[in-house]
Amino acid sequence: MREIYNKNIDNENYIIEFDEEALEYKSKNPWLFSVFIKYDSFDESQQGYEEFLETKESLIIAIEYEGTAKYVGVRVVDGWSEFYFYTSVTKGFNSTVSAILSPSKYIYESNIVRDTKWNFYETQLLPSELESHHIVSAKIAFLLAEEDDDTEVVREVEHYAVFDTDTQKDRFKDLAIEAGFEYKDDISTDEYEYGIALIKKHNIEDAEVKKVVEELYELIKKEHGYYEGWSTTLVPKES
Repeated sequence: MREIYNKNIDNENYIIEFDEEALEYKSKNPWLFSVFIKYDSFDESQQGYEEFLETKESLIIAIEYEGTAKYVGVRVVDGWSEFYFYTSVTKGFNSTVSAILSPSKYIYESNIVRDTKWNFYETQLLPSELESHHIVSAKIAFLLAEEDDDTEVVREVEHYAVFDTDTQKDRFKDLAIEAGFEYKDDISTDEYEYGIALIKKHNIEDAEVKKVVEELYELIKKEHGYYEGWSTTLVPKES
């Protein structure tokens, strides 16, 4: 399954698409093959956007065709789309890329390096724990918007956190209340006995949710806990 999110790497903002199930191929594919194409594959306003999407999928299918390579993701920065594959062999891919891209107008280049530990995938493509929460938040907001939710409306939003000890939970509770969150209830999960539900009033626009989650995440990590996401009620748009 492919996921898309924004990632800051060395003060550069990248748009990342990654295959979250790719790690199952790690043991048999030690080579990292990359194809850089001069085109922003996430800018829908660009001329020839649909054509590029077709080229992208054709490229992925062609490289994966023999079963020796696995597409793991793409990074977009400064107008370049960087496609990455892990492979079990080192030869044959340049000719495949050339057959697809040479007839087109795209400027491109390709390269292959050894990366047995999949270091590039794990450090440059996979999201961090906090980035994973932002991905989930975006999905929740999207589903609410699909139900005609007015995402700009401020409403009560519940946020959840869990901890290894009751002491950690209580210290975090004090920090969260001081930061403007309201205590609602103690909770527990199958894995963690000590948890807490908090309430804060805010809208569910992307920027606001990110701001609140990042603030809360920092407080949770001070007490070595884990953020468990958020929920809210639907606020239909006025007709």
